[in-house]
Amino acid sequence: MTGESAVVVGVSGGVGGAVASRLRESGRFEVVHGFSRTGAGAAGLDLEDEDSIARAAALVRAGPAPTLVFVATGVLHHGHAPERSWRSLEPDHLMRDYRINAIGPALVARHFLPLLPKDRRAVFAALSARVGSIGDNRLGGWHSYRASKAALNMILRNLAIELGRSHPLAVVAGLHPGTVDTALSAPFQGGVAPDKLFTPDESADCLLRVIADLAPADSGGVFAWDGARIVP
Repeated sequence: MTGESAVVVGVSGGVGGAVASRLRESGRFEVVHGFSRTGAGAAGLDLEDEDSIARAAALVRAGPAPTLVFVATGVLHHGHAPERSWRSLEPDHLMRDYRINAIGPALVARHFLPLLPKDRRAVFAALSARVGSIGDNRLGGWHSYRASKAALNMILRNLAIELGRSHPLAVVAGLHPGTVDTALSAPFQGGVAPDKLFTPDESADCLLRVIADLAPADSGGVFAWDGARIVP
């Protein structure tokens, strides 16, 4: 125990739940806070309800300082299939993806970044996606998801610049978990090679290794499960 805490937002999801379990098993943290939209009482955090985010931050503030805040949330197809053409663009779909994939993590940062210690290494990480890369986009489609993840990547870059001024040892990063066998990816696993479809535990192990290797010079970047930097 180091007198530190960790925060995982999205523990009801496959990756978030696996990350929280791994952190608890490590014994490194005095407290591992797990929050989700379906959580009861103080464990309830809805990315579309800023008051719930503020309440969660107040709970964490009362204990050991967090040196890891991991936002393991995201939405792809719930109620809206990814668009294959511009002809399918709908305002509600676009706004839903932006609210959950970009605005929600930004609000988590607003309330949780002030809790990070200034005198030691601390990490704020959020699940992003390779398809959020503008430079790597060769196929088009999936407009709402791609655009919202690209927006998240820009937000993370902005956060890294600002946080670096007051927290020189801190790291802000986006993480691509690979294709994980969860409800989010279930409709799209048909073309995925068996050795590229990860269990939540496998993905969590990879992501935590990547986090462990990140240095302040990496802050603002987006990294894949294998540590490779993803082009903006």
